[in-house]
Amino acid sequence: MIGGAAEPVADGVVPTPGQDEPATAGVATPVDEAAAAAARRGLVVGPVALAVLALAGYVTFSWSQWRRLETPSWDLGIFTQLAQRYAHLQEPVVDIKGAGFDLLGDHFHPLLVLLGLPYRIAPSAFTVMTVQSLLLAWSVWIVAREAARRRGPLVGSLVGAAYAVSFGLAGAVEVQFHEVAFAVPLLAASLVALLRRRWWVAALWAAPLVFVKEDLGATVLVVGLLVAWRARDDPRARWIGRGLAAWGAVWLVVTQALILPALNPRGVFAYADRLDWRGLATHPWLTVTHLVDDPRKVVTLLLLVAVTGVVGLRSPVMLVAVPTLLWRFWSGNDGFWGHTWHYSAVLMPVAFVALLEGVELAGRSPRPWLRQYSRSAVAVAVTVGALVAPQVAFGRFGDRDFWAPNPRAEAARGALAAVPAGASVETDVGLMSYLVDHHDVYWMGNDGNPAADYLVFDSAWVGVPSTPTALVAWASEHHPQAAYTVTYDEGGYLVARRTS
Repeated sequence: MIGGAAEPVADGVVPTPGQDEPATAGVATPVDEAAAAAARRGLVVGPVALAVLALAGYVTFSWSQWRRLETPSWDLGIFTQLAQRYAHLQEPVVDIKGAGFDLLGDHFHPLLVLLGLPYRIAPSAFTVMTVQSLLLAWSVWIVAREAARRRGPLVGSLVGAAYAVSFGLAGAVEVQFHEVAFAVPLLAASLVALLRRRWWVAALWAAPLVFVKEDLGATVLVVGLLVAWRARDDPRARWIGRGLAAWGAVWLVVTQALILPALNPRGVFAYADRLDWRGLATHPWLTVTHLVDDPRKVVTLLLLVAVTGVVGLRSPVMLVAVPTLLWRFWSGNDGFWGHTWHYSAVLMPVAFVALLEGVELAGRSPRPWLRQYSRSAVAVAVTVGALVAPQVAFGRFGDRDFWAPNPRAEAARGALAAVPAGASVETDVGLMSYLVDHHDVYWMGNDGNPAADYLVFDSAWVGVPSTPTALVAWASEHHPQAAYTVTYDEGGYLVARRTS
């Protein structure tokens, strides 16, 4: 019947076409409900499992570095000393950068005050490394969850896995800790909210980025402009984007022009000279040519495009990567140009969120070939990730030596034991991260260090005294008012105690 209730159907009789459907038509059956529940579980279980696996991998990598006494730079020592100060509610004075140096005068990262609590609970440099692993794993969950939501559990898991081992995150894990670890999940959450047109959420996740590092104000500015553009049909939402853009712009200027010079011992923004503004202004073509004038820059750009499956370039989200790429490639410091280290970490959420949107945009293209390719774009991105992962830090998982103990470990433990807790120490980078937890540490390369209670040197580092005689001579040159006696000389490690 038409327009009324369906007629009852006899048991075992299936209506033929043209007959009235039973009253239960369109109502979810137990089978449908079970399938829906399974799909929902897939959207939860996959991303969570990936995040847990990523966390385990990051922590395992860090632990192997830690037990092998690997110290790629002084950053871990610096940020551990910072965490130590915050843990005791003190100013962020980091003597490794220089006696009495306020680290907020080097880079603007007040959000790192959050390191204080975990460090207070477990006072170790390895705790700082673990916090970074947690932050990166959190971002894996965010990206994998959105990928599963948009592409299904299986494809979403593949995208999440490619993100977890991407070159930017691998570089961040390898260098042990850097403040940009806090930016990665914040940016991932903001960009996912942007795709979902949740303007306030996108703004609230992006706003704290200005407290992670001073250059991220430009990144927030771009996110704000994207929100304003995408919400252009909604006047109220448009103002959210404009407000976020203004927030980023103001902090970009205030931090570099006022806050950092005010807190820096020399009264300047320490990194202002890394960009040749005069050259860029007088030779404007350099703004473009500087992006591709070195093979390392080209490789970084190609890898970034490749992990988006190329279709990521169709997404306006990729514009969020522009500020980071510009300051890196316009800099005269070639350490910023390559795809290793932590400098590409903030680019990874941008690239993979752009991939998700780019696939959808390409799938709606009027060009048949592009619609066809959109079905393969994720496979391209995942394949690139699988091929690149063994070539960067995570390739060391397959290196037998990476799991073997350091043959100098016993000598290193002896050197650490030769320095009593609470003593001040001047040292090189070698054992810096292991000394900082229980000692006030100074780096030997800084001028103006006070004569510390102990000197600890690792002769494996270039420019470090390698014999007791050389150590005493170095001490006499740098601290003529003090006298030192060598108390430990084993396995290339030297320890001297101040005697007067």
